[in-house]
Amino acid sequence: MATDVKVPALGESITEGTLAQWLKKPGEAVAADEPIASLETDKVSVEVPSPIAGTLTEQLFQEGDTVEVGAVIARIGEAGAGAAPSAPTADVAGTPVNPPGAGEAPALRKEPEVEHAEHADLTLSPAVRRAVLEHHVDPSKIHGTGKDGRLTKDDVLAAAAAKESSPAEAGVQAPEAKAPAAQESKPAAPRPRPAPGSRNEERVKMTRLRQTIAQRLKDAQNTAALLTTYNDVDMSAVIDARARYKDLFEKKHGIRLGFMGFFVKAVALAARDVPSVNARIEGDEIVYSDFLDVSVAVSAPKGLVVPVIRDADKLSFADIEKTIADYGKKAKEGTLTVDEMKGGTFTISNGGVFGSLLSSPIINPPQSAVLGMHRIEERPVVRDGQIVARPMMYLALSYDHRLIDGREAVTFLVRVKEAIEDPTRLLIDL
Repeated sequence: MATDVKVPALGESITEGTLAQWLKKPGEAVAADEPIASLETDKVSVEVPSPIAGTLTEQLFQEGDTVEVGAVIARIGEAGAGAAPSAPTADVAGTPVNPPGAGEAPALRKEPEVEHAEHADLTLSPAVRRAVLEHHVDPSKIHGTGKDGRLTKDDVLAAAAAKESSPAEAGVQAPEAKAPAAQESKPAAPRPRPAPGSRNEERVKMTRLRQTIAQRLKDAQNTAALLTTYNDVDMSAVIDARARYKDLFEKKHGIRLGFMGFFVKAVALAARDVPSVNARIEGDEIVYSDFLDVSVAVSAPKGLVVPVIRDADKLSFADIEKTIADYGKKAKEGTLTVDEMKGGTFTISNGGVFGSLLSSPIINPPQSAVLGMHRIEERPVVRDGQIVARPMMYLALSYDHRLIDGREAVTFLVRVKEAIEDPTRLLIDL
């Protein structure tokens, strides 16, 4: 008897998601609690585990389909059970097309084999991945002409055509290349090949996460009165402190001492003097928080995410660095939960890790301010009447001018600058 696999709860107020990827194929054995599919919501990716050990017998949805919480997306049979025949798929024109081997018994059906298939699943769009499987080509050996070197469907078709025209390959592929007798009278129309130097385009549907990011950023621009103030900070003292204590810090706490801990501490100190940067507008009221939950912008494979460091003003340097490292790891693995990204009263975004010299960040509603960090580079500055080289960083504070006045914004940024240039202030609360 088959057991239904249902879409789990995806978080508060989230009722549906997109089936991003099947992690198991029909006929494959699965263990209890082993992920069989990956769902993508507006905020995070969620893996769907198998409720029992057995064999995946049926997939009820395709990749890219929208599924609601509680919907049955697959069925698990007893170990060794065969996979149910897949539903007929359709070609571009909408005509049903039976998949290869549809008349064979499930246990005897042979799936196309593609070298580096695991890598391809992670980097290729569904249309390109399907073309790779259909034409038995190795995606790692194809030069991509799409954006950022990505493979397009035309790249795969061109590689397949070149492979078929190669005399060395023809003899090996002859048995599979021969069309079934029923189709010999109607040969398929030749597909266009991209000409050398041609200009190709590929349409890829935006992920739910990217759509949510786009909507929230646009809402911020439409609603808030955005303004940005800038300053620069001499990083010499922080760099010296890290160099002096990094080995002892890592030995004691098991984590590296980074720059972010200093900036989180500096923001906590400055927010005490300028509480409006840690406030928000709700209707005709201003809500002030007596706690500081810092959203830290982290780059993930599918876009920017902002997990929250709770009660950052009460945490030690070690706690802050451990929390950030944990969030960074989860972001890369796609395992951040909705609860870890909910809330936040202030945001810190570090574009410097990507080489940004200066930028104007956009606030993360309903927050009212965001601090932008940038790359460190030696620049000439005047110290005691002498021109000297110092490791400098530009800071940018974007804020909602409806709530935060220019004087408050500048004061806050100066407080952060002072704390970074003299980290002793962080210890004696100045």
